[in-house]
Amino acid sequence: MSTDNKREKITISAPDDLSLGKQVDYEYEYNPALLQGVPRSLSRDTLSFKSKAPSSDALPFEGIDTWTGYELSWLNMKGKPQVAILECMVPITSENLIESKSFKLYLNSFNQTRFQSSDDVKSVLKKDLSACAGKDVEVNLILPSEFETLQFREFKGTLLDELDIEIDNYEPDTRYLGLASSDNGNE
Repeated sequence: MSTDNKREKITISAPDDLSLGKQVDYEYEYNPALLQGVPRSLSRDTLSFKSKAPSSDALPFEGIDTWTGYELSWLNMKGKPQVAILECMVPITSENLIESKSFKLYLNSFNQTRFQSSDDVKSVLKKDLSACAGKDVEVNLILPSEFETLQFREFKGTLLDELDIEIDNYEPDTRYLGLASSDNGNE
């Protein structure tokens, strides 16, 4: 076994106002103020992107942050608990990522809140998450009547877990972030 401890350390400081790592009280009614965005620039500014695109904001990669909430619940107007599985897709081009603990606390704030319909819940989620991320977030609710149609599948794209590769660099390196040309000439 060998280790190389001569690497330069990169320090990224999270905003002080995050609930992450702090004791918090659970809220039992809807509260969008619980959501906390973390600027993506905190980590991206430590990298040197050499983009071929004309825009200085262009990233040498593409994708989404995918969130799945398996236990989203709220109350209908009669006070009866309702459940759904939540799927959120946050563009990686958004100004902020959504801090995970704040996301969990926010979702829990729906538990004792009455909504007219699942469409109203979806609309509120889309509005709040998009405001936190700084870009439109796609939101889907899978209701119990649709649970039997669910299928687990791999994400589209190249699955790194299946590649037989050797890794010898564990530091951030922007060379790995570019899109590679495939054998058929598409990027």
